[in-house]
Amino acid sequence: MFDGLTRLRDALRPRARITDADWDALIASSALFARRPAVDRDALRALAERFLAKKRFSAAGGHVLEPAQCLAIAAIASLPVLRLGFDALAGWREVIVYPGEFRVKREHHDEHSGVVTEGEEDLIGEAWERGPLVLSWADVATDLARPFDMVSVALSKGLGAPGGSLLAGSSTLIARAVRATHPAVSRRSRTRRASWRSSARKRSATARAAARSRPRR
Repeated sequence: MFDGLTRLRDALRPRARITDADWDALIASSALFARRPAVDRDALRALAERFLAKKRFSAAGGHVLEPAQCLAIAAIASLPVLRLGFDALAGWREVIVYPGEFRVKREHHDEHSGVVTEGEEDLIGEAWERGPLVLSWADVATDLARPFDMVSVALSKGLGAPGGSLLAGSSTLIARAVRATHPAVSRRSRTRRASWRSSARKRSATARAAARSRPRR
């Protein structure tokens, strides 16, 4: 019942409107957005408007948060759910923005020995399942200026697998990555493609010869 009321409240809440001037300035500021087709940019704009309307932004560490920064963060956060829809970003509401790296205190309790260790760690971002999302604006700005072309997920870290990783990017970049890191696999792949092309040419030549040899009626 409460989930239904929350969805109804969110649906009735006015959506933050992004002006054409602000949106055009964001698109022009980074190839991360400019290189996408117009239909994707339109969908991204709608998602970013919902993000701005439903998420709460706050500054930390002396950062001065500007509307253009909130828009950029909203657009970047909406990119991964461009095909999934805004519901994929549900369950959390707050975005905290630091000017740069921020330091957090960590505490670990060893269940076997009972020993508690404390320490500090410098981060450029952090997130929890129920929020908040914590970001370094300096690193967001770097991503805007020099957008990434590929994402690598290490299975050994995320899933505890013995090895391997997943790559997300264009087919050209992935092929280059495979050639650089696994030359033997790349050679076998090129050999298979060459063999397939040779077989295809032979089949085509055989078919043409058979067609010429058929008696005409």
